[in-house]
Amino acid sequence: MRVCPRCGGKKFWSLSSGQKRCQNCGLTRKPGKTYWQKTRISPYWKGRLTEFFCLGVPAYRLRFQVPLNAKTVQRWFKVLRETIYQQALRELKPLSGEIEMDETMFGGKRAGKRGWGAFGKHMVFGIYQRNGKAITFPISSRAGNTLIPLIGRNTKPGSLYYTDDWFAYAHLSVRANHVVVTKEKGIPKGRDHLNGIEGFWSYAKHWLYQYRGVPKQYFHLYLKEIEWRFNHRDENLVKLLRKLLDQQIVKEPI
Repeated sequence: MRVCPRCGGKKFWSLSSGQKRCQNCGLTRKPGKTYWQKTRISPYWKGRLTEFFCLGVPAYRLRFQVPLNAKTVQRWFKVLRETIYQQALRELKPLSGEIEMDETMFGGKRAGKRGWGAFGKHMVFGIYQRNGKAITFPISSRAGNTLIPLIGRNTKPGSLYYTDDWFAYAHLSVRANHVVVTKEKGIPKGRDHLNGIEGFWSYAKHWLYQYRGVPKQYFHLYLKEIEWRFNHRDENLVKLLRKLLDQQIVKEPI
C-alpha cells in the first residue's frame, strides 16, 4: 500500500502485526503480497535464479546447477515474466517521431511451412520508435480493424510512419506522413528501410529459439519479456527486476 485509498497519503506506520497505518487518516490495512513473496523458495535461491534469468539461462539448463527441481525453477521464471508483463503494461505510452511498423510470425509446429496461414504460429505486430524502443502485441489477424486501433492507441498523430505496402496501413497518410517501403521476397529494399523493426524481430527470434519451444498460453509473457530486455538492453537487468519484484501483485486484466 503505497498510497492511502482514503486520503491519498504516502506516509505509513509499520505495525508489529504486519499491517500499515496511514499517518494522516489512520486507515490500517495489511499490505498485499509482493511478487518476491509469491513463492516459498529461499531468498538466496530466488536471488540466484533471478540472476540466471536476467543472463538468459533457460530453466532446463539449470537442472544440474541448482538444488531445485525443474518445475520449481519454471514456476519462479513464470513469476518473473508476470512481473515484467505487468510493468510493461504500466509503462505503456504512445510512441512518436520516426516509427516503423511491421507484422511477423513466431514458432510453428510444422517445420519448414511458411506464410501467414502456417499452423501453430503466433502472429505479432510490432511498433518501433527509432530511438531504440519497441512495443509488441500478439494479434489474431493482419486486418485493418485489428491493426488500426493498436496504432491509434500507441502512436501519436503527426509521427513519421514507415511500413510495407500492406493495405491496413493505407489510413496513415491521413494521420501523418507515411513512407511505404517496398519489399522483395520479404526483404525491404530502396532508400528507406525497416532496419529497426527487422533488427528487433531477429533479436526476438534469437531469444525465443534458446527456449526450445514456448507454451502457447504463456506466449504473451515471453513476448513482453523480450520486449523488456530489448528496451532496457543498456541497463542492469538484475537491479531493475529486483526492484520490480518488491511491487505488490497486480491482477492481470481479463
